[in-house]
Amino acid sequence: MSMEAGLPADPAQAGPRLSRRTPAARTGIVHLGPGAFFRAFNAVYTHEAMAASGGDWGILAVSLQSPTARDQLMPQGGAYHAVTRGPNGDVPEVIEAITGVLVAPENPAAVVAAMSDPAVRIVSLTITEKGYRHAPATGRLKMDDPDVRHDLAHLDRPVTAVGFIVAALMQRRARGARPFTVQSCDNLPDNGRLARGVVLEFATAIDPDLAAWIAAEGRFPSAMVDRITPATTTEDLDRLARQTGLADAAAVFCEPFRQWVVEDDFVDGARPAWDRAGVQMVRDVTAHEAMKLRCLNGTHSTLAYLGYLAGFETISQTVAAEGYAGMLQRLWREEILPTVPQPEGEDLPGYCAALLARYSNPAIRHRTWQIAMDGSQKLPQRLLATLAERLAVGEPAPGLILAVAAWMRYMGGVDDAGAAIALKDPLAAELKAASDRAATAADRVAAFLAFDAIFPAELAGSPTCAAALTRAYETLQTRGAHACVKEYADA
Repeated sequence: MSMEAGLPADPAQAGPRLSRRTPAARTGIVHLGPGAFFRAFNAVYTHEAMAASGGDWGILAVSLQSPTARDQLMPQGGAYHAVTRGPNGDVPEVIEAITGVLVAPENPAAVVAAMSDPAVRIVSLTITEKGYRHAPATGRLKMDDPDVRHDLAHLDRPVTAVGFIVAALMQRRARGARPFTVQSCDNLPDNGRLARGVVLEFATAIDPDLAAWIAAEGRFPSAMVDRITPATTTEDLDRLARQTGLADAAAVFCEPFRQWVVEDDFVDGARPAWDRAGVQMVRDVTAHEAMKLRCLNGTHSTLAYLGYLAGFETISQTVAAEGYAGMLQRLWREEILPTVPQPEGEDLPGYCAALLARYSNPAIRHRTWQIAMDGSQKLPQRLLATLAERLAVGEPAPGLILAVAAWMRYMGGVDDAGAAIALKDPLAAELKAASDRAATAADRVAAFLAFDAIFPAELAGSPTCAAALTRAYETLQTRGAHACVKEYADA
């Protein structure tokens, strides 16, 4: 069972609660979105960088929605375990990079004040794709988003990440302070460019001079992030409590592998010594982003939809089933790798082989349902861009077509066994309604392709794409996902 907050079932048996062991560093980073991935990734690297080289880089975490992270972390002084989970067992590490947690809806002015402090040099983000309030097909800020409209009218009490960023930058400029660096850590292509674009669009609507100052003085380095971090369960916490003798409500569990590639472009060069903790600081992260988004995230989503429809709960179970590993190998070899530019220092076939081993790790229970959520926001960069490139040069893409058709079938809300799917997506109601109204597979595909916030014009207007998706959808409907996977793998 997954859990959002709380301690093991009987904390008294677990022993005392984990608490901070060292004095908190001065805050130098404000992070928006303190979920499990941030705790398994950004905070770990920053903790290790400060251990190696010092510096005032403590992280003030800000939840834009719920108090869960605050309630988990602050009774422990911000300390928690990041548990590396491999085939040979769990290895816990106590992380103490977090200096405090604010809950934005409770006091938005306090969040803006914290971000406006000149001691804060970086504002980092793990807000998921939908947190940027952009149209995935275009990258533009959705000015008609109700929360964006609220922030444009009430910047003294923002609710969106972009609203908080612009409000804080406006205060810093008014006081003659330098801007902070905005560091995106979400799975989006050119995530720094995207963050810069939505911030400048919003700032322009507030004050064009402010936008010009941000454009000239601010920095928005792109980054590639990679570490599989499943949702924590009560069983995980019970097991950790038995291992350490400490109750830890905020622990996260993650795979051994991790990779962070960051463009070394920060305001006044101010950043932690992340390179001392293994971060690859580079001039251009574009090729690394493409490698990760297409090879990892694209196939992760493919496994999620085709695995869930077939009745598999986790990625490792899915990969172990007949045909799925072969599907991945063919998809990488024939359809994905031909579209990926060569990243500096990377062995692309070796990277894919390592991915298959990571997916197969039985100690990581990454649920297909968890990966499948928010597909309308994820598909454009994970699958659709690759598909568009293949079709543009007249190359076949049956595996990518099958993956996109599986997403369409998943959004219909029923799996291959006829069981209802608990859809979680910003466009779930609209997509489900479009699916329900359609009388045939062709109608259903056409209805999905009409969502221009998801599908770029070159795919939406392509008869070849529509016909291929219709055939794949019909086959999924009549034969089931598992049979389709085995057929593709064996072809």
